[in-house]
Amino acid sequence: MGALLAQDMLGSASLAGLPIALFTLGSALAAFTVGRVSQRWGRRIGLGIGFSAGGLGALGVVAAAVADQVPMLFLALFVYGAGTATNLQARYAGTDLAPDSRRATAISIAMVATTLGAVAGPNLVEPLGDLARSMGIPPLAGPFLLAAAAYLAAGVILFVFLRPDPFLLAKELAAAEAAVAADTSLSDTATPATSPDVARTAPDADPAPKPGTGAYIGATVMVLTQIAMVAIMTMTPIHMLAHGHGLGSVGLVIGLHVGAMWLPSLVTGVLVDKLGRIPMSVAAAVILLAAGLVGAAAPGDSLGLLILALILLGVGWNVGLIAGTALVVDATVPENRPRTQGGIDVLIALAGAGGGAMSGMVMAATSFAYLSLGGGLLALLLIPVLFWARRTRTLATAAAR
Repeated sequence: MGALLAQDMLGSASLAGLPIALFTLGSALAAFTVGRVSQRWGRRIGLGIGFSAGGLGALGVVAAAVADQVPMLFLALFVYGAGTATNLQARYAGTDLAPDSRRATAISIAMVATTLGAVAGPNLVEPLGDLARSMGIPPLAGPFLLAAAAYLAAGVILFVFLRPDPFLLAKELAAAEAAVAADTSLSDTATPATSPDVARTAPDADPAPKPGTGAYIGATVMVLTQIAMVAIMTMTPIHMLAHGHGLGSVGLVIGLHVGAMWLPSLVTGVLVDKLGRIPMSVAAAVILLAAGLVGAAAPGDSLGLLILALILLGVGWNVGLIAGTALVVDATVPENRPRTQGGIDVLIALAGAGGGAMSGMVMAATSFAYLSLGGGLLALLLIPVLFWARRTRTLATAAAR
């Protein structure tokens, strides 16, 4: 809607892509900032500020539309990106007090709640446009009224009710556990609480230890799945319209894709906890490859195969995000966790922007079939990386023994 609003205000499509770029850059900056603030003052403050910034950005978009001020619109969209970044960061907060064996399930609970908004939101565009028109506001700014209310409400709810702060409490528990371990054994009898590649802290250790190898592996999983998903999804509507599909069919395909991105979360989280992070990351790569193959093989007029390809694409992204997030949480400790998580989400946001930008160039130079196949093969690169990670982890465990 930001792109459509910019096009309407400018009277030209020449800069209609700029809102997406500004939104993405704002999202990346917000992910970094929310991570840093959460590291210092806890999730309540970090998430509360992030959601509030998103709400103020949405109000700024509405004000810019009313005043017909394009520079104000672009600035507001940049700030508005904080809302999406914070919404994604909330999945990490779900893991702060979760048992090690249920971290992925905790992530999935936070993510599955997104399903309602992700699916319902686009279907509210028309009624919100009517509401805006009745208030003397340009209809294209209508959805931002709901965004402002939702983000500001989320910020207030978290700020008021997220007590005790899960991250600060987890930090206190970790410090108490380290103190007990130091008191009970000055030898090497203490056992790590999670995976062997997590950077541990001792009383005389660096107060901000580096994350373990698993954090980099988890980041790789999420970045590659994000690029593959965004690249194929972005060009699907253009591909469909070029082959005679109507807007209703496009909406159906993208709606099912979005539902597949979020709805499987509860099942995915349980599987990641029970089967392991690495096997499920491999599964994500295989599902994304299948999505690419189906998309490449599907005739342009085949709605059924395009639906299948985009559902597989959404499920593959879901599995990769939850497995990758769990890897990051396992490989960090409270002293570095939110800061590391925020930095990784910056990479994810930029990867999505890069994937969207490159997808247009690839499709213009080749075809949707080659783009789909390329996205699937890109995701397949995860498998050698993951096997290398497992081998490194096994060697580290053996050395520790």
